[in-house]
Amino acid sequence: MSLSSEEHPQPAFGWAARDSSGLLSPFNFSRRVNGENDITIKIFYCGICHTDLHFIRNAWNSSSYPMVPGHEIVGIVTQVGSKVQKFKAGDKAAVGCVVGACHACPNCEQSLEIYCSKSILTYNSTNLDGTRNHGGYSDNLVVNERYAVLFPETLPMDSGAPLMCAGITVYSPMKYFGLSEPGKHVGVVGLGGLGHVAVKFAKAFGVKVTVISTSPAKQQEAIHKFGADSFLVSTDEGQIQAAVDSMDGILDTVSGVHSISPLISLLKAHGKLILLGAPEKPFELPVFPLLMGRKMVVGSACGGMKETQEMIDFAGKHNITADIELISMDYVNTAMERLARGDVRYRFVIDIANTLLPLAHP
Repeated sequence: MSLSSEEHPQPAFGWAARDSSGLLSPFNFSRRVNGENDITIKIFYCGICHTDLHFIRNAWNSSSYPMVPGHEIVGIVTQVGSKVQKFKAGDKAAVGCVVGACHACPNCEQSLEIYCSKSILTYNSTNLDGTRNHGGYSDNLVVNERYAVLFPETLPMDSGAPLMCAGITVYSPMKYFGLSEPGKHVGVVGLGGLGHVAVKFAKAFGVKVTVISTSPAKQQEAIHKFGADSFLVSTDEGQIQAAVDSMDGILDTVSGVHSISPLISLLKAHGKLILLGAPEKPFELPVFPLLMGRKMVVGSACGGMKETQEMIDFAGKHNITADIELISMDYVNTAMERLARGDVRYRFVIDIANTLLPLAHP
């Protein structure tokens, strides 16, 4: 299935979902011409985020098809517009969750474009010209330079790609809510795609980290592989009780429905439970523990562009990457099934450059 060639003149190729089954298959479409403020990126790698799974299966009742997902994108700049200042051809560049905003509101003025009411997501959204956006499960991307970051030469592109969503999603709230200060005690709920990266950033900041998980089998990896200081099994009432009132903040990375009452009990007075996952059903919120400890339950999205560049530079300096399973494009539907049942250690990344291009424009 192809989009009209009149929509945009630049051909592109990727894999798209056509309906809420979420099944992905080859798809010819088009990109806009590289404008004066744009860069064109040849995509080398794209991570698979849990959000991709939600969107392709219409879990949030907001999906439009056909849809090319992907917002953990890394590649090489092949073209730059006449007014581009940050990039030149041949640079490594990366793109995350957002590719447009109004540029005039208070959020945009603070480079918090993701919180702009007119922000444009990398896929499943509409461009200013009314055409559909498509994401990184594809061969190329045209984007305003404001929404791309320079990717450090010191980081591998494949295991660095997930940082464009998972990395900034944990980095931003740790910085904003004061949990990056040495001596703080941070809990990380879930040792998945976001959680394992959160542990790495937290340890680089010099804070104490406790991983909170339903799976006792993850304790060894949490402590010995990723450097967590301690581990709690969230269903073990004894372990939870022993850790009550001990944490300055908790990053809850879990996208499945779960109870947050035990987590609130772990917070010190004035502590913050920061929700980063997006379950399909609302939480039950126990108010009394919040009142008695002046505790907060807050949310945080992936972060603005200025702090995304700051995050990726910090990752380059401290050699922070995701633990990945590199897959070919034709494995993507199997990967989605595995992701749905939590069978990944810890992030799938698609090898776009080596496994998509030979299939292009059949």
